[in-house]
Amino acid sequence: MEILKLNEISGVACEAFGTAYKMVKEAVKPAGIILRSYNMHEYAVPDSVCCIGRAGAGVNNIPVDKCSASGVVVFNTPGANANAVKELVLCALLLCGRKITAGINWASSLTGDDVVKQVESGKKAFVGGELLGKTLGVVGLGAIGVLVANACVELGMKVVGYDPYISVDGAWHLNHNVVKETDLDKLLSESDFVTLHVPLTNETRGMINAEAIKKMKSGAALVNCSRGELVNNVDMKAALSKGKLSRYVTDFPNAEVIGVENVVAIPHLGASTPEAEDNCAIMVARQMVDFIENGNITNSVNFPSCKLTRSGCQRITVIHKNVKNVLKSMTDLISGEGINISNFVSQSKGDYAYCILDLDEKLGDTVLKKLETLDNIIKVRLI
Repeated sequence: MEILKLNEISGVACEAFGTAYKMVKEAVKPAGIILRSYNMHEYAVPDSVCCIGRAGAGVNNIPVDKCSASGVVVFNTPGANANAVKELVLCALLLCGRKITAGINWASSLTGDDVVKQVESGKKAFVGGELLGKTLGVVGLGAIGVLVANACVELGMKVVGYDPYISVDGAWHLNHNVVKETDLDKLLSESDFVTLHVPLTNETRGMINAEAIKKMKSGAALVNCSRGELVNNVDMKAALSKGKLSRYVTDFPNAEVIGVENVVAIPHLGASTPEAEDNCAIMVARQMVDFIENGNITNSVNFPSCKLTRSGCQRITVIHKNVKNVLKSMTDLISGEGINISNFVSQSKGDYAYCILDLDEKLGDTVLKKLETLDNIIKVRLI
């Protein structure tokens, strides 16, 4: 079975896929697509594709809405690159607090036999502050945000976290010394450093704008290793020029921020470690295999998590619109053909729903076609 790769993927994915699968750069009828940063918004997805696996967390390079409408499950790998990003955020905080990059650039420009003397006389221009005792505001307490918060507690910072959607798992892993804040404005007003760890949505796009910056402590520093579009660059640069913000460190450089004083632009290195790439590749490959072979869904961004231990002699999966009477129409059709449903699970997410049905007998082609033509059915798979 072929899996089309739109980017180079760590070779460990081959082991996770197993011998029944082959990752290829070209395919006519691939069962799935695996990628990292490839922009799929103008890409024609083959009809044979039942799932797309993003070896990473963000899926803004994938047309998720179109995939949902056509019944293509999109997977990501939340947490697989969390440690790599956490370590870069710690570096970014140090770059915020101290003028390290400016000092390095200056030192690299020195010439002559008296470099040591020049260093000692010029280093005062690059004096910075320590993290110890400072207040860090962590906006978003997912896999990465929790790791950052916990690490900064260990560095001696006062850490305040904000996340109205924190998961139970995230809450369990959060250090008890992290202060849970329910008011984002209050967090912004109290923090010496603010770090962003939220997904890019219509609600979060440009969330750090003039209005938000106005509420921040004067001279605060901002770290963005999440998504560039979370910050309004025009407002951010205006705040830097006035001293309202002291430093902006971003992992998402663009033409608006390159060369701006007190902006430290990192070339999107958050997940760029071999360890993170391996973790993401293994995780997404396993999720794709489990879906292709068993219909189980884990870590999908557009369909609900749904798992069922196999029973019976045949399994079908159905993606449908989340409206009334769809389940009844399916089960009535199957039961009407004299076929018993041995096990069944159904979950919904927003406008869509997904169900797995294990049958005691095999469906004939005629029954399968009838099932596919029922109202509000998007895709039926026979496994």
